[in-house]
Amino acid sequence: MGMETSSTTAVFDVSEADFQARVIERSRELPVVVDFWAEWCGPCRALGPVLEGAVAARAGKVELAKLDVDANRSLAARYRVQGIPAVKAFRNGEVAAEFTGAVPPTQVESFLDALVPSEADQVAAEAVASGDEVALRRAVESAPHQPAAVNALARLLLRRGEPAEALEVATPLADTDFVSAGLAARAEMEEAGDAPAEAFEAWDEGDHDRALDILQQAVAAAPDAARRDLLRRVMVGLFTELGADDPVASRHRRRLAAALG
Repeated sequence: MGMETSSTTAVFDVSEADFQARVIERSRELPVVVDFWAEWCGPCRALGPVLEGAVAARAGKVELAKLDVDANRSLAARYRVQGIPAVKAFRNGEVAAEFTGAVPPTQVESFLDALVPSEADQVAAEAVASGDEVALRRAVESAPHQPAAVNALARLLLRRGEPAEALEVATPLADTDFVSAGLAARAEMEEAGDAPAEAFEAWDEGDHDRALDILQQAVAAAPDAARRDLLRRVMVGLFTELGADDPVASRHRRRLAAALG
């Protein structure tokens, strides 16, 4: 399980003697993930190769220090390791994120992605910041799972009056992302020619309270459950865009819940 490697390798063993230099100080330059493990620990043997492979794939951006808790009990105690495998990510000398147990590979990838965004994620973030359509299309092609780029492109298409393509762009993420679902529902209504256009114009102009008030009225006047569900999806997406703590979103969320109650 343990491995003796050179200091230039992304995965290496660490002990009390070099923990300060190779974890604490090094984490001021890039994230260092510490895998607290032991030879007798079966789950550790399952998680170890998954962690090592995922970190190796991100070599140069993150490092993995393997720490045997049996040989380094004081470090295990200092960082309150009560069960293993315990994985702690250090950044700027402090624990920035952690998990315990042999989690699935997808969870390991998500954990590392939060520490070290992939190249595709970085491209997507830059495209969203720029608002450039060509850049957004490239980002969506390279990372179709990335909601920020997908949603930015869908919004651009909707504002330009192209709901059919906006629907095509947003639909693949509609089952997993509330904003994508809301944009897809808006696109569906606009493509059918029966959208509450005044509400969407108000939203696009930044008048969020007015937009949501018009949508509330549309929910109350909806002729059937299908129409109400489309409007609900739109509104939930807008609430998500505003954020959980936004007072406008909170007020309209309660109002919508009462209306659908």
